[in-house]
Amino acid sequence: MIYFDNSATTKPYPEALETYMQVASKIVGNPSSLHRLGDQATRILDASRQQIADLIGKKSDEIFFTSGGTEGDNWVIKGVAFEKAQFGKHIIVSAIEHPAVKESALWLKSQGFEVDIAPVDSRGFVDVEALANLIRPDTTLVSIMAVNNEIGSIQPIEAISKLLADKPTISFHVDAVQALAKIPTENYLTDRVDFATFSSHKFHGVRGVGFVYIKSGKRIMPLLTGGGQEGDYRSTTENVAGIAATAKALRLAMEKLDIFASKTGQMKAVIRQALLDYPDIFVFSDEEDFAPHILTFGIKGVRGEVIVHAFEDYDIFISTTSACSSKAGKPAGTLIAMGVDKDKAQSAVRLSLDLENDMSQVEQFLTKLKLIYNQTRKVR
Repeated sequence: MIYFDNSATTKPYPEALETYMQVASKIVGNPSSLHRLGDQATRILDASRQQIADLIGKKSDEIFFTSGGTEGDNWVIKGVAFEKAQFGKHIIVSAIEHPAVKESALWLKSQGFEVDIAPVDSRGFVDVEALANLIRPDTTLVSIMAVNNEIGSIQPIEAISKLLADKPTISFHVDAVQALAKIPTENYLTDRVDFATFSSHKFHGVRGVGFVYIKSGKRIMPLLTGGGQEGDYRSTTENVAGIAATAKALRLAMEKLDIFASKTGQMKAVIRQALLDYPDIFVFSDEEDFAPHILTFGIKGVRGEVIVHAFEDYDIFISTTSACSSKAGKPAGTLIAMGVDKDKAQSAVRLSLDLENDMSQVEQFLTKLKLIYNQTRKVR
């Protein structure tokens, strides 16, 4: 099996699974309990929170645990909008955001908020000048992803941070789900970023765990009310074992960041160059200013799902640009926002590489690509 779908989800590190099992089997207390078993759970929770904070260069009291990226995005977009509604009801998101952000923004629109969409250029980067022109006196939130999940474009977070530097009333949220442990944190966790969302299963942690960075002093409406856990922001018993496994996975992934960028970048370059040699293949992911591990392409006249299943027949697993929306059968929203025509966008498939992949797998992929490509030309 060749797994080239690591942006959809990653295989948990064995060490993370071991941590999960140890904590789940030995730490039986609830962190909210007053007895020593509760204290044991609290110590694990606090240590994990501190480790995660250290790894991303933030403070432990700025880290709040969730069930994943979608929950985190929903919380920030809706929570900040309602928290600041008395000051303004205008928010801005980019045209290429994950559905968790876009759909949250659309829901806010149904609740009386005004939403503007910041456009992107033909390569998939937010147009900072156009974004600046959308800002109004009543703008309270700007949300821009760090790395696009469909083509891998690294968004100009530093430039947007400079744009917002003299606008302290505007909260700045970054969806960093596809960025953490893939590109350096300084590329997207600038001092101007107020909120950032993350998901454990994207960096070899376990599913069902995520976290949100909330800058000290920033306010947001609680996600869940009840017992007052997570600083009274998310009231539910914490997933201590999952959180401990997340901390372990993040430490391992961050230790491998440099080699990850080098190895996946080399594999991507080889595949990309090979794709460019085919006259009827479109390549949507560049190398410069793109994540090293994501490569999106399409075959003229062939729908993406057909390409996915053709590779699956050879035990090679890729995806149609976004696992969260692939079964809806819609063309890649990022490509449409870039001005790519619908037929090309519907042909798009995404490879997302990892350290567990190697050049022998790349060679096998390219061999099967040639067979699939030639077969599609015969069908036409």
